[in-house]
Amino acid sequence: MDQSGVLLWVKAEPFIVGALQVPPPSKFSLHYLRKISTYVRTRATERAYPRLYWSTWRHIACGKLQLAKDLAWLYFEIFDSLAVKTPEERLEWSEILSNCMSEDEVEKQRNQLSVDTLQFLLFLYIQQLNKVSLRTSLIGEEWPSPRNRSQSPDLTEKSSCHNKNWNDYSHQAFVYDHLSDLLELLLDPEQLTASFHSTHSSLVSREAVVALSFLIEGTVSRAGKIYPLHELALWQPLHAESGFSKTSKTFSFYKLEAWLRACLTGNPFGTSACLKSGKKLAWAHQVEGTTRRAKIACNTHVAPRMHRMVVMSQVYKQTLAKSSDTLVGAHVKIHRCNESFIYLLSPLRSVTIEKCRNSTFVLGPVQTALHLHSCDNIKVIAVCRHLSISSTTGCVFHILTPTRPLILSGNQTATFAPFHTHYPMLEDHMARTGLATVPNYWDKPMIVCRENSDTSVFRLLPPCEFYIFIIPFEMEGDTTEIPGGLPSAYQKALGQREQKIQIWQKIVKEAHLTKDQRKQFQVLVENKFYEWLIHTGHRQQLDSLVPPAAGSKQAAG
Repeated sequence: MDQSGVLLWVKAEPFIVGALQVPPPSKFSLHYLRKISTYVRTRATERAYPRLYWSTWRHIACGKLQLAKDLAWLYFEIFDSLAVKTPEERLEWSEILSNCMSEDEVEKQRNQLSVDTLQFLLFLYIQQLNKVSLRTSLIGEEWPSPRNRSQSPDLTEKSSCHNKNWNDYSHQAFVYDHLSDLLELLLDPEQLTASFHSTHSSLVSREAVVALSFLIEGTVSRAGKIYPLHELALWQPLHAESGFSKTSKTFSFYKLEAWLRACLTGNPFGTSACLKSGKKLAWAHQVEGTTRRAKIACNTHVAPRMHRMVVMSQVYKQTLAKSSDTLVGAHVKIHRCNESFIYLLSPLRSVTIEKCRNSTFVLGPVQTALHLHSCDNIKVIAVCRHLSISSTTGCVFHILTPTRPLILSGNQTATFAPFHTHYPMLEDHMARTGLATVPNYWDKPMIVCRENSDTSVFRLLPPCEFYIFIIPFEMEGDTTEIPGGLPSAYQKALGQREQKIQIWQKIVKEAHLTKDQRKQFQVLVENKFYEWLIHTGHRQQLDSLVPPAAGSKQAAG
């Protein structure tokens, strides 16, 4: 560790939210990214540098890398979701899009969008995180894999298959191992040799180090305040170590790289730190049951706003509900939860649900990505910016989303359905996360995987199978109906069902039953209903809601 006491670490969010959980296109290799890097600098006047416009990226991605336009847009849009923008700006963009009458109009609006060129190059490079390496696949199972495990593994089994997006050791190792490549990618073309490599005398611009702040940040002598990388690198007392020259206003490549390597350490706000020293979370509504195994940790008592994390693991046969400041803006990971009902009714930054079975998750609006991996028979009800799924079987998604749901590899029988619930604070939470009710692409999933583009991996829920979902907790707030309403076919199906109930009630009323007959009839109906509850599994959900006599209002606790 150097004398100045600077600690640098790799930020978790670009990897949790930004690295798509699928092997990247082969054209995102370093060779092609270096070519793009040179190409954009030489065309700075053509909407390519320092801001890269959608029209220019489309030209590069489709024309030179041979990517499909949908895929080119997907990466551009995911990166844009990481950019710092106010909720108002996000809502304004939704409104612009919802007013477009044709694909051409949408394209015209997209052409106005731009991203930071150098950070976008880094973003494309970190997609290599989920590249399947042949060597590791020979040694052990490499993620992502089609599921070859048994359908009901033991709850505690340790799998060799890890989600790198949530593993801060993977993030740190990735940046450390590829640091030279990352820096070379940011160099001005004249600082590189003909084969795109740096030399001992290469100089790194200030803009390049500002861009690297997308991935790295730090602190001085554990002072607590977090600084973006460039502020530390440009700090006067550190010039000698970081290699900054006041006269040329550039950094020595060689010195900068050595300084970064010397200071890089584990992320104090990463998953492992959260699990090690995180606080256990208290729940507003928690039914006594098998809680011995459940591990629920959060770092919100120590982490700054942008680094909040909540990790829930091994919740079994529970109904849990929470709506509180602890969850606001947090990255949430839910892991190995089974036969449970989990309500997280706060605005969330991102959510990953992994290796869960036979459970229902009702989420507050998810500002960035909602990802499911390796889940069986899960129901997810959420408003989110992005949904992606991999290696899931028999899952149902009631979603309101301004982007197309992404079907990655290894899925079987996914069902997409309209968002069908509300809670009192929902619209307020949507406004805080910049999510609107239109456009809504819940019914237009996009298949993003090499194995096939077989549309039979998903279906849209038939209206005849559609029911509204009621959230069984009291809270303060103004939302009294499903935001944006329901698509007409589903609304119609509900209307027809309502009509049947009225006809049925009329028949019963007009049958003029005696008191005894009414009693008998009621017993029959209740028995049938009870059978149905057990058969559908709803019995457990109702039972788990029994004790909140004193505490149902606590969900806001």
